[in-house]
Amino acid sequence: MLASAAGPAFALLVIAFFGGYAVLGSNGVLAWSDYKRQIGVRSAELERLKAQKAVLANRVDLLDPRHANPDMVDELVRKELGVAHPDEVIIPLK
Repeated sequence: MLASAAGPAFALLVIAFFGGYAVLGSNGVLAWSDYKRQIGVRSAELERLKAQKAVLANRVDLLDPRHANPDMVDELVRKELGVAHPDEVIIPLK
């Protein structure tokens, strides 16, 4: 009698294992809310990085050798050569 119950008992253990993993595992139902939270955090970070990229792209456009913005070039040259004083305020004209 014990030998005839071994097969179904083993099958129940396998089903319980996979069922438990589907609920409690790293990709289970309970981890779903954590994934949604992480997506929200990553989306906010992505928006921040897109804004930063837009600012940097604008600076690159201002330094394009074909039509460089003289004020931006002056600011960078003075900063790189060390001729700008720490208390100096640079006021953009545009």
